[in-house]
Amino acid sequence: MTQTDLKGRLALVSGASRGIGRAMALELARAGAHVIATARTTGGLEELDDEITKAGGSCTLVPLDLMSQDGIEKLGGIITERWEKLDILVANAGALGVLTPAAQVKSKTWHEVIGVNLMAPARMIRAFEPLLLASDAGRAVFISSGAASSRRAFWGPYAASKAGLDALVQSWAHEHVNNQKLRINIVYPGALRTQMRAKAFPGEDPNALSQPSALWPTLAELVSADCTRHGDIVKFEG
Repeated sequence: MTQTDLKGRLALVSGASRGIGRAMALELARAGAHVIATARTTGGLEELDDEITKAGGSCTLVPLDLMSQDGIEKLGGIITERWEKLDILVANAGALGVLTPAAQVKSKTWHEVIGVNLMAPARMIRAFEPLLLASDAGRAVFISSGAASSRRAFWGPYAASKAGLDALVQSWAHEHVNNQKLRINIVYPGALRTQMRAKAFPGEDPNALSQPSALWPTLAELVSADCTRHGDIVKFEG
């Protein structure tokens, strides 16, 4: 694959302090994009900033709890005032919750998992659609999961939230099927070496898994101004 050139592009990555979000934020910056990196963990964001700076890139750090009442909407207002557009949205932040029988899932877990995995992306769509439409090539990528369709035992909240995310994003994509400037897609990242994966599969050998950065060629295609895919679920088999 040829080197993706994102010079002059503005990219927002949620869940950027670790795992897939961190890796994709760093690669976006290396490709020339200015990255707005959001996460709850300030320390993780500062470490990302150091890495991006060392790589010759630039970023803006935004400590943000996606469960806050109006944080996403305020961020949309800030981006509007400062940049007036958003070229790339990578909605990556996710919550696994607790793997347990559905009848034992507490309301707090449902609130967190649905809130982060489904409601937050829905609010992002509302807050950032005008900004993506202001770009000459708006690109939105949502990190989902094969759990949305596999629906294995004990994965109820996570599977339900990701199935809902897929339905939401594809419905939104259909609303813009005739808009040649906006491309909206979903990625199933598969098994990568992340903290969430380790929590879900504690007996798995992490050394047998690819690093999150392996996902970059797939994401690079989807955020490129030349991307023609729209409304697709792209499965990465690392």
